[in-house]
Amino acid sequence: MTEDSQRNFRSEYDEKVGFRGVEEKKSLEMLLKDDPLAIEKLRTFSQRFPLPSMYRALVWKVLLGILPLHHESHAQMMAYRREHLDILHALGGIHFVGPSTPQVEVSLRMYQLESGKLPQSPSFPLEPKDKVFLAIAKAIEEMVEDSVDCYWVIRSFVSPLRKYRDALPQLPKAFDDYLNLEDSRLLHHLKTCSSLSKLPYDFWFKNCFVGCLPESSLQRVWDKVVSGSCKILVFVAVEILLAFKIKVMVLRRSGLNSAGKITRLLENTPQDSLDAIVSKAINLWHKHCGTLAHSA
Repeated sequence: MTEDSQRNFRSEYDEKVGFRGVEEKKSLEMLLKDDPLAIEKLRTFSQRFPLPSMYRALVWKVLLGILPLHHESHAQMMAYRREHLDILHALGGIHFVGPSTPQVEVSLRMYQLESGKLPQSPSFPLEPKDKVFLAIAKAIEEMVEDSVDCYWVIRSFVSPLRKYRDALPQLPKAFDDYLNLEDSRLLHHLKTCSSLSKLPYDFWFKNCFVGCLPESSLQRVWDKVVSGSCKILVFVAVEILLAFKIKVMVLRRSGLNSAGKITRLLENTPQDSLDAIVSKAINLWHKHCGTLAHSA
C-alpha cells in the first residue's frame, strides 16, 4: 500500500468511527468549553470535520439554536423546553395520539399544533410535507436518545429545510453544473437518453437522503446541513451517479425506469460502499465550495 493510499484509508476509517483524529476531537472539546460558545467556530468545525458521535447531539442543539450560547442557561432552557413539550403533548393528545401512537407521529402532531397546521381530524390523509417530516423524524429518532432533545432537533432541523423550499428547484441545475465539471460525458449521456429528468431528485433533496443512506453516512451529510449548507446534497447526488456510472450508462438499454433503478442500486449497495460515496461527496463539496459554505 502506497503512502497516499494508506493515508486515504486511514482518513476514511477515522471518519467512519466518528472523528479523523485525536487532535480534531480535542479541538472540539476545547470549543465546547468556551463560555459563551463560539457558534461560528463550531459551524466551521462541523463543516471541516465529521462530528464525533458522542458530541453530535450537543453540537447540533447549539447550531440549531435549541441551546443558548451560555452554559449556565442550558439547564434552564431544557427545563423550559421539556415543559413546553408536555403542554403540546397534552393538547395534541386530546384527539390525535394515544398510548400506542408511534413517537414520530406524536412529534408530527405536536409540530402541526405548534405551527397551527393541525388537521381537523386524524383521519385526514397526510400531505407530502408531513411524509417528509415523518421520514426525517424517524432517522433523527435513531440518532438522538433523549425524547425531549429528539423533538427539538426534529423541529429545528425541519423548519430551516422548509425555508429552503424555494431553493430546491435550483438544486437539479446545480447538480447538472457540477456533474458536468466532474464527468461531462456522463451528463451528456443522461441528457441524450432523457434520463436526467427521471432521476429521483425530489426524493433525494426533500428527504435529505433519508431511506437512501445508512445512518452513519446520513449523520455526516446532515452535519453539513445543520451547519448551514444544503448544497452538500447536490454533491452526494453527483457522487452517487459517478459511483454507478457504468450501470447508469446502460439504463436505457435495460428498459428500466432510471429513478427506480438507481433507488434499487442504493438499496442493494453495502454500507461500506455508501460510506465511501459520502466521503467522496464531502471532499467534492470542499473542493467546489470551500469550508465556509454557510448558504443553501
